[in-house]
Amino acid sequence: MRDDDPNSRSATHAMRGPAHEQGPSDAAHKPRRKAAIRESNESHLLACAEAVFAERGFEGASTALIADRAGLPKANLHYYFPTKLALYWRVLDDVFEEWNAAANTFDASDDPVVAIGGYVRAKMALSRRRPLGSKVWANEIIGGATHMQDILLERVKPWMETRVKLIEHWIAEGLLAPVDPKTLLFMIWATTQHYADFEAQIRALSGKRALSAAGFEASTEEVVKLLLRASGARSPGQ
Repeated sequence: MRDDDPNSRSATHAMRGPAHEQGPSDAAHKPRRKAAIRESNESHLLACAEAVFAERGFEGASTALIADRAGLPKANLHYYFPTKLALYWRVLDDVFEEWNAAANTFDASDDPVVAIGGYVRAKMALSRRRPLGSKVWANEIIGGATHMQDILLERVKPWMETRVKLIEHWIAEGLLAPVDPKTLLFMIWATTQHYADFEAQIRALSGKRALSAAGFEASTEEVVKLLLRASGARSPGQ
């Protein structure tokens, strides 16, 4: 709860302890405290929203359910996110931003083995760390992407086009087999996100409640090897 939220003033006051005279240092730190409180509350609400959207989809979720999951009054949720759609968009946007950051390896190395391998490892790590976000994204796509056309067309598509050009450059340099760049990217997404979206299937077929850290690491390296082999990737000078 934010300290200037009318629904939380008494609780916030109680947490602060006895009133004291505000000095220059207190005044200087107040904006930072408020910003930290807001960031903490938004992060908590987004995590709870991500879980509810993953379980119920956009239509089945409600701000009341999300507020209940967060342990807050619904009014507090709407203080930060005025509508369910605004909250949903924020979750989708956060998922894209993490996936986008995972592709920094494409910009950090001219070696396709390093770049593609690093990207696959980063995407696999996100599937392990944030499976619910991947499921929210997958459910939205399966439902026709009616709420995220702007994200796909204005953000994902331009991002993908820059990677396509880089893959085409590697192919021209003889560092990749003559694969279709978009198909390669789709394969990477499908394979890495499978470990989040189809986690229940993996558990059932492996006979385990969940992959251990070592098991997930082994699966990650196997996926890396398969995708590098399929794309014919090799390092410059080899």
